[in-house]
Amino acid sequence: MTVYAAPLADIAFVLDRICHLGDLAEFEQFAHADPALVNDLLAEAGRFMADTIAPLNPTGDAQGCTRHPDGSVTTPDGFVAAYRAYVDAGWGAVPFDPTYGGGGFPWVVGIALQEILTSANMAFSMAPLLTQGAIDAISHHGDDALRNVYLPKMISGEWTGSMNLTEPDAGSDVGAVRTRAVRAEDGSYRISGTKIFISFGEHDLAENIVHLVLARTPDAAPGTRGISCFIVPKFLLNDDGSLGAHNDVTCVSIEHKTGIKGSPTCVLSFGEGAFGDEGGAVGYLLGEEQRGMATMFTMMNQARLSVGLQGLALAERAYQQALQYSHDRHQGRAPGAPAGESSSIVDHPDVRRMLLTMKATIEAMRRLVYANAAAIDRSLHAADPGERAAATEVAALLTPLSKGWGTDMGVELTGIAVQIHGGMGFVEETGVAQHWRDSRITTIYEGTNGIQAIDLVGRKLTMRGGAVVKEHLTEAGELAGRLVAASELSLAGGRLLSSVETAERCTDWLLARGADQPALLAGATPYLRVLATVVAGGLMARSGLAALEDLEAGRGDPDFLHAKVLATRFFCEQIVPQVDGLEAAVCGGGDALEFDTVLLAR
Repeated sequence: MTVYAAPLADIAFVLDRICHLGDLAEFEQFAHADPALVNDLLAEAGRFMADTIAPLNPTGDAQGCTRHPDGSVTTPDGFVAAYRAYVDAGWGAVPFDPTYGGGGFPWVVGIALQEILTSANMAFSMAPLLTQGAIDAISHHGDDALRNVYLPKMISGEWTGSMNLTEPDAGSDVGAVRTRAVRAEDGSYRISGTKIFISFGEHDLAENIVHLVLARTPDAAPGTRGISCFIVPKFLLNDDGSLGAHNDVTCVSIEHKTGIKGSPTCVLSFGEGAFGDEGGAVGYLLGEEQRGMATMFTMMNQARLSVGLQGLALAERAYQQALQYSHDRHQGRAPGAPAGESSSIVDHPDVRRMLLTMKATIEAMRRLVYANAAAIDRSLHAADPGERAAATEVAALLTPLSKGWGTDMGVELTGIAVQIHGGMGFVEETGVAQHWRDSRITTIYEGTNGIQAIDLVGRKLTMRGGAVVKEHLTEAGELAGRLVAASELSLAGGRLLSSVETAERCTDWLLARGADQPALLAGATPYLRVLATVVAGGLMARSGLAALEDLEAGRGDPDFLHAKVLATRFFCEQIVPQVDGLEAAVCGGGDALEFDTVLLAR
């Protein structure tokens, strides 16, 4: 099993040449985020995650979590000590508001830290990820009293957070939520109901868990319009801020899952009298009554980018293991090898194709996800209102691409890593299958990838009448033209340009459908693949051009820069053109899906 090493050189390259971290450091809020300081910070994070968190990845997968009769949950061996070390080092606080104890770094730096943590141990990383989502929601929607009470402890990591949306009859259909919230005389609420699939809803890592719970007040409107959001802490607080009585929330069970077994996925019951008088768990309104969807989307949009990052992080971890195995494993004779000699499988052309597919796609994913995070930073902190507005559009468009395409690729690439291992990849002892199993949930939670595609064609495609998408495609086309002019990348440029034209035709076709919902929805998923691949191709073009500039100027490590050029070539020459074959699926209309469902069984 390969020891994980953070890909610091490529992360630094992306932060500098794609995200322009130096420009972000000119914002008043980020004046301390000097690129050199950030690189040192990430190097230390890489060391910490590799030494402290990564070794627990197979342990968590083998042991899983244990629920005890009293409803408490024990995480795998080593998780508690590792989490305390994580908190003591302050890693979770880096991208948050200094007012509440955060480091005040750009979100894109937090994303880089999150990649390293997730690659090291995805199951472990789920606790900080859910906490980040809760912090973001309380920061945006909480009043001063709630922020002052909860944010310092959550940003430090002393308390964790969870998101409680899903119910047995309300999965993706959030409007079907039945959990009830009744206002008490003191202004708080009493929450009763059951929530399922709650990651780190109960655990032994932190002294308190701050649950964010969607519920419906008695006079609420039906559907999503009537949903409110509440803070329901595991332990209530005394007047002096110390932990008080156990709130009436209990873990009924934990799920037995395909992957991320070190992360307890809980069924939580609120207000059944296990820790109260059956009047309900005490909750505090976050935001306004019947405005819970706005709070939920604050959590979800942040989480969707982080889940897209999970696809990248798992693919990176699997790639490192597959690359090492391809050097260590000898089998067959590669072309040109002496007779009678057994070659490392890395010398076989098909294995090289698989490895380069992984490497190039991982680099494209990293550029897309980080560009998304940098757009969020600019949308919140740029001084110019026009720049903030433009960055808001970019972040909105890239989020479903990051989540949908990033996790689809995570599943595909971890599967390729298993393939490179051959039969040994199907044997659990090698560990590579864990990355494949862990990745499978990413396309499902925080909005299935079908929902991401619907969001793309239903909301993001129509921003400014389609102009936001078209501007991205125009930029990709211009970058393709620059590749054509660079002899080493001219073929890559020509193929990227052709696929940009495919994406433009698909975009125009969908925009022309207007209110034709069957046609839009039938083409949504293949369109997400088309658009994300082409946008990522444009980012890879930018990366390759930057590498060529550095080579011509004599800056940097030549081998590293040549590797960037190679990745751009392969991605634009062999991966991007695959979207051309999806045009018929995007533009086929919904007629093929109008059939009697009895035919599915025939």
